Amino acid sequence: MSSLSANDEIDEAKEREHFKAVVTAFKYYKLCGIERIHKSENIISKLPQSHQRRLEKYRAYLSKFRKCLDVNNNVVHLIIKDVDTMFENVDHSNTNISGTNGTESFGCNYNNCEITSHKQHKMQHDVEKVQSVLKNIVRDWSEMGAAERKQCYGPILNELEVRYPLEEFSDRSRIKVLVPGAGLGRLAWEVANRGYTCQGNEFSLFMLFASNFVLNRCSDVNMYTVYPWLHQYVNNLTCDHQLRAATFPDVKPSTDRPKYNFSMTAGDFLKVYTEANEWNCVASCFFIDCAPNVIEFIERINAILMPGGYWINLGPLLYHYSDMPTENSIEPPYDILLDIIRDVGFEILQERTGVKTKYAQNPNSMMQHEYDSVFFVCKKPFGV
Repeated sequence: MSSLSANDEIDEAKEREHFKAVVTAFKYYKLCGIERIHKSENIISKLPQSHQRRLEKYRAYLSKFRKCLDVNNNVVHLIIKDVDTMFENVDHSNTNISGTNGTESFGCNYNNCEITSHKQHKMQHDVEKVQSVLKNIVRDWSEMGAAERKQCYGPILNELEVRYPLEEFSDRSRIKVLVPGAGLGRLAWEVANRGYTCQGNEFSLFMLFASNFVLNRCSDVNMYTVYPWLHQYVNNLTCDHQLRAATFPDVKPSTDRPKYNFSMTAGDFLKVYTEANEWNCVASCFFIDCAPNVIEFIERINAILMPGGYWINLGPLLYHYSDMPTENSIEPPYDILLDIIRDVGFEILQERTGVKTKYAQNPNSMMQHEYDSVFFVCKKPFGV
């Protein structure tokens, strides 16, 4: 056996383990939710009787959480129902997705929430990503998320109209648009829905599982309900705000989309997209700060664009790998980033700062995170 094939086997084993861990996180969603409810109830039960009396309304409010948790859990399990057959030429059938409720690994059940501290910490971290998936469903595929989508996707979609007007590009299917970091796929779907050939790319299995469910199995409007803010225990003005429901999808993604010019791919952007001069446009939203080395993203975007192609970008510079002890992250500020973009070979056609954007925010929360994002449009010159 060659060293290459041995390395391939190791990589495949790691991928299987990661796949299994993500599936397990979805299955443990309800257990961790119940554990958090128990925590609040137990704290109240140990308070002085006078305090418990004053918290009777709050305790009754907590009792409603279980029904909301069941509703969310129904969606969570639908998301992972058939993920073992999601990817071509990859067999994940041994992950035992449908044969367990996810409690056996830790030897516990919904009535016995004792979990070893190390596993509990890791599981809680992964389950928080599942909770984030529910918020992203609302952001991308519900009426509640329309305002955020207008902020974040609107400038990109409008710029596509400017660069490829219908009077000059009557057959927009000839314009190939790539959306890296596509998340749950709404921006890519909107691009394709306007007639362009569009492909979304996503690395996170959490996002890929959910986008597969919405794009391929949601055939009607508002088929499902979730409670996206159920796990937000702080900064609530009213009880009802925490238990506010959202229905999704607000469109029919699996039946109304163009069938021949829209696709999604899974994998590392730098590994998946290596073909030079392939795309007319790259449209990135909340993406370029997701790399340890942002220069690699800029160079690759330049390489895969056709001469004369456009890069449209909107988002902050959060630099997700910053301060991670196991990652070598660089965090150039925006002015230096512009110099790098020019040095790579792009012509900057327009750019602006202070673009107000939010990401999966509870509109009723007493605390709001808002970015002053940057928006820019670049062109890869001809003859490059």
